[in-house]
Amino acid sequence: MLSILTLSLAALMLVIFVPSLFRNETALQIRVSRQGTTLPDGFYVYQRLNAEGIPIKSITPDNDSLVIRFDTQEQSIAAEKVLHQMLPYGFDISQFNPPGSSQLMNRLSLRKQSVG
Repeated sequence: MLSILTLSLAALMLVIFVPSLFRNETALQIRVSRQGTTLPDGFYVYQRLNAEGIPIKSITPDNDSLVIRFDTQEQSIAAEKVLHQMLPYGFDISQFNPPGSSQLMNRLSLRKQSVG
């Protein structure tokens, strides 16, 4: 009886936590690359991308930059094109990888290699 309960709990944990490790969410980061330039207003960026039909999950300030999150890679690619047209000079627009995300994936791949 205890082993069935343990297996059920383990299966439930997998269903809850594994999808968050492998979600397709992507993000762009806008940074100022020229002195004297200020970051664009997040609401302005939202309005412009929304007008282009690009849905946005969130826009948040992060260490002198704006991070824009999307549900899919396609949305991120489309937004990057629009942002390069909209903010042509004085800005660095690139894919955003949160600091802890690569460490987690490295640990998972190392574990997989040592097991396999």
